[in-house]
Amino acid sequence: MPVAKSPEFGRHALDLVARAVPVAQAARDLGVWQSCLRRWMAKGDVDSGRKEGVTSSARAELVELRRRNRVLEMEIEILKRASAYFARENILPKQ
Repeated sequence: MPVAKSPEFGRHALDLVARAVPVAQAARDLGVWQSCLRRWMAKGDVDSGRKEGVTSSARAELVELRRRNRVLEMEIEILKRASAYFARENILPKQ
């Protein structure tokens, strides 16, 4: 499996392409696939606002919110089951 590249490496690669170095040559010099470099370019365009799409920071926030939502849904399910168990066993005190 390929090793993940650092964000600094990606910025350096995009700087090379911005200096009019052909994508194929820049990819070969850096030891990455052309498709990977093109994906970084597209991501950079979205992050900078030159293209429509979801930015990296918005995507990270969305992932975190979905994760938190799953945890909360599990907690609600556990509380529902506990409530049903105690109600069935008549363990809850009468008010």
